[in-house]
Amino acid sequence: MATSGVPRSADVVIVGGGVVGCATAFFAGRAGLSTVLLEKRPALATLTTPVSSGAFRLQFDNPEEIALVRESVALFDELQDRGHDLELRRQGYLFVATTQDGAAAQAELVARQREWGLDDVELMSGEEARRRFPYLAEGLCGARFRQRDGWLNPRRLSQALAAESAATVLLDREVVGLERQGDRVTGVRLADGVVSAGWVVIAAGPLSAGLAIKAGIDLPIQLVRRHKLVVPDAPQVPGRAPMTIEYETGAHWRPALRGAYGLWTAPAPAEGAREDLPASAEFGFGLLDPRSDHALARVAPFWKEVWETPGLQWWLQAGYYDYTPDRRPLLGPTPVPGLALNTGYSGHGIMGSGGGSRRVIDAITGRIEPRDNPLRPDRPMLERRFDVL
Repeated sequence: MATSGVPRSADVVIVGGGVVGCATAFFAGRAGLSTVLLEKRPALATLTTPVSSGAFRLQFDNPEEIALVRESVALFDELQDRGHDLELRRQGYLFVATTQDGAAAQAELVARQREWGLDDVELMSGEEARRRFPYLAEGLCGARFRQRDGWLNPRRLSQALAAESAATVLLDREVVGLERQGDRVTGVRLADGVVSAGWVVIAAGPLSAGLAIKAGIDLPIQLVRRHKLVVPDAPQVPGRAPMTIEYETGAHWRPALRGAYGLWTAPAPAEGAREDLPASAEFGFGLLDPRSDHALARVAPFWKEVWETPGLQWWLQAGYYDYTPDRRPLLGPTPVPGLALNTGYSGHGIMGSGGGSRRVIDAITGRIEPRDNPLRPDRPMLERRFDVL
């Protein structure tokens, strides 16, 4: 519940009121912990969370994230069953390859996914994919598809988690410092008071590193600007289509509103944290202009018609991906006693929020040992190849 007064103490103080912070509050409540959820803005889930596409998938290149998201999706279904309309749609994730090398890489990944227990990913030839999804271009070399993947409304998810959490929610509250007793973090300092806590959990997305440094912890996170193209009205977009991704470029789109969202995860330089992140018009042109080397029309030709629509309206939203070196989140206690992390999801925060937050609460309450937490913050960061998204 939102309140204006500042409680003196809680078992857990969570810093950050996006989807990850709200999920942390939800699981803290389930564990019987008194909880304060702090958000520096006037409402929950208004910074990075709403810029997301809201999508979720189990098609990952590592078993840890498959398990994480599988647990999150079960939570999404539970919230729906409790009467929260998350606008959840299971229209699938479709990765299409335009080269033989891309098709071979997808086949190799699907084989590994089956070894990890993900046995409902379909592997298709280009012709099979086009018969199944007629909007696709001719000449594709292969595809993989999972029907149970999909998307939801991330703000509705955040609000449902907060409502079910029983946490005391404080809005317009910025953490100006961390309280310490010796080496231990014992609470947070606000402009209008101090909240003491057994644990402080940083779940502030792109602002997490700036908070952790107050405790002398330099997080291994790089912030990269990402955009979402919003085309609100485009009748050419098939409304029942899956999330459609070109494997070679990473350009992708999904139906939304009466049109679509378009996205692209291109290599980009790291940036410093900002709350009001400007968008670049070049991003929109790169996806919409059929002459672009990563145009959406490369694998879905109807986008050429969208581009040529007289009076076409579109806009952009910008937010951060908080990349860790191995692109997996930082979950659990830090070397500083009393301070834990739930951040660094590397673009997978919506889909990983449930499973990740449960692990964080289990870690700080002793339900799991560090050796049983492969995503603990002090793990070795091993270099590896990454999937396209």
